[in-house]
Amino acid sequence: MITGFVNVEFEPIIPLSIRRADGKVFTQDAIVDIGFNGWLSLPPDLITQLNLTWKRRGRAILGDGSKCVFDVYEAVVIWDGTPITIRVDEADSKLLVGMSLMEGYQLTIQVFEGGQVELRKVGTV
Repeated sequence: MITGFVNVEFEPIIPLSIRRADGKVFTQDAIVDIGFNGWLSLPPDLITQLNLTWKRRGRAILGDGSKCVFDVYEAVVIWDGTPITIRVDEADSKLLVGMSLMEGYQLTIQVFEGGQVELRKVGTV
């Protein structure tokens, strides 16, 4: 199970660990974004700091209907205790965990400042 909290801005926050190119693990708080169907988005400066591997260009239609082109990288994250290789979209935003990374999990959020956030793999007690 992955646990986090709701911050003062009512954002559901979970810790996310990403393996850098040199093998060291970098952990930072990430926002759970149910409106983002990708895996993970990171800002350019963090992608550079982690020295992630560039894979290709991507395209998306944003919530306001505008279109954007962005770089796509590959990263290893420690997800629920297991290292997995995922796609990372570059975006000028905070760290966002998307629905693709949460696939197979139940998300529970207590919606008040300091409330608990839980991601529990479906089928586990």
